[in-house]
Amino acid sequence: MKATEIRGLSDEELAKKLDEGRAELFNLRFQMATSQLDNTARVKTVKRDIARVQTEMRARQIAAENAAAQN
Repeated sequence: MKATEIRGLSDEELAKKLDEGRAELFNLRFQMATSQLDNTARVKTVKRDIARVQTEMRARQIAAENAAAQN
């Protein structure tokens, strides 16, 4: 996923994407441990997608805190 796609998602969709990414990463690690993983580069892309989602969630949290502090 691209960062622009992630910014367009709602908070609920971000949480869902985070859960899906973590589940996929778990499955990929399991496949890697049992030597069944064909595309090892997929692990790296999933990790980056998880990081992008977490970054956007944190940015929204900071923005909400700043908005509350100004009021």
